[in-house]
Amino acid sequence: MLVTAASNPTSLYRLTGRSAVVSGEQATVEPITQTAKSPSTTSDQYTPEQLKQIAELKARDQEVRAHEQAHLSAAGGIAVSGARFTFVTGPDGQRYATGGEVSIDVSEVAGDPEATLRKADTIRRAALAPANPSGADLSIAAKAAAMANKARGELLNSQKQPSRYGELIDLRA
Repeated sequence: MLVTAASNPTSLYRLTGRSAVVSGEQATVEPITQTAKSPSTTSDQYTPEQLKQIAELKARDQEVRAHEQAHLSAAGGIAVSGARFTFVTGPDGQRYATGGEVSIDVSEVAGDPEATLRKADTIRRAALAPANPSGADLSIAAKAAAMANKARGELLNSQKQPSRYGELIDLRA
């Protein structure tokens, strides 16, 4: 999944299953071509191709829902919304989730590097929560790691104090 900043002041990224969506954009869904039923079948019977397609859609639906639930559970208080899904209608008339997203707040906590560090850790855990994180999930985790490193640097700089000779001494060393 590709991650780019949202245009609004609060940075919102969406953790998604197999696709990235930035706040305000619409996901596109490729329609699944339905195979025509043979004239000898009734409305309750499907061709082998249709049965295979239904089975694949059911499996994808379960995978997407589990993936997004993992993000949502790990995100905790930084989740901005519940899971949202992209659906397709299968040959059986049922709607199946084929993609999903969970919006989370990935902005730094202004003036508080310790809180930013904790938040970056939560973002990273949320991005890596699914059993099979997507490329976009890994990208968000990397951005969270960079945010954590920046916060650590700010913490270290704030703990350095000048000595009586005007030099900086690292008190943690």
